[in-house]
Amino acid sequence: MAEMTSLIERLEAGEILVSDGAMSTMLQKMGLTSETCPEQWNTSNPEAVAAVHRSYVLAGSDIICTNSCGGNPLKLDRYGLSGRTAELNAAGVRLAKEAAGDKVLVAASVGPTGRLLEPLGDLSADEARAAFAEQVGAATSAGADAILFETFFDLAEAEQAIKAALPFGTPIICTMTFDANGRTLMGTDAASAARALVGFGVRVVGANCGLGPEAMLPLVRQMAASGAFVMMQPNAGLPSVGGGEVAYSVTPETMADYAVRFVDSGAGIVGGCCGSTPEHIAAIVKAVKQQMG
Repeated sequence: MAEMTSLIERLEAGEILVSDGAMSTMLQKMGLTSETCPEQWNTSNPEAVAAVHRSYVLAGSDIICTNSCGGNPLKLDRYGLSGRTAELNAAGVRLAKEAAGDKVLVAASVGPTGRLLEPLGDLSADEARAAFAEQVGAATSAGADAILFETFFDLAEAEQAIKAALPFGTPIICTMTFDANGRTLMGTDAASAARALVGFGVRVVGANCGLGPEAMLPLVRQMAASGAFVMMQPNAGLPSVGGGEVAYSVTPETMADYAVRFVDSGAGIVGGCCGSTPEHIAAIVKAVKQQMG
């Protein structure tokens, strides 16, 4: 079997890629509770995780992301699972790879540690880097096609994550989370964040979570000015609770419309975050591929 074309090669060739949608909100519909470690489902309920992956592959995703956003040992320690870091991350990659087949890329999802770096917190740069290296090493060994650092709000932590990942030689994506004013929790604007990430050695930067597509649209051009490829994964609007269920307001058609606008503004990868479903991704695929002709 011929080797699959890499993420960076596909972007350099001018291809617009569609990633997947939410994992956590999909698993919650299947019974995942706030008391349960999502990454533990990679071994305790693998069929549910695999079903989510397959649904996004069927929807037309070019990239699917592993169920491992909170899979670093510092976060897993909250559940007494830090000793299973390699196992849970490798299982997450295997489940995604089995669903992906030979045409869909698998990005290993890696989120923040959940702790603040010194001097704001008690986490040293060395500790953070070691935690990320453990997670990324497991994902890379299991065959991940890319590492997706997502939902970061602190550039200092993102820098340690990237430093940990660079030696493995796997393509790196890093997406930050911004508020309605276009700034991270630490006050960094999108343009500055993108420039910093490029300086750290990242080829693909972007934004995910925190905002719906309309609020995220202005960030695309700001981040594209860095010269990097840009990935945008908005939430399907803001959540509302009714009848004991969480609902998101943005329809697949609206998400698809904004995905086309993202591409027109310079994004090379588009997808969704919290609340987005295979229906959202299928609509995005149809709209974006039509746009490409």
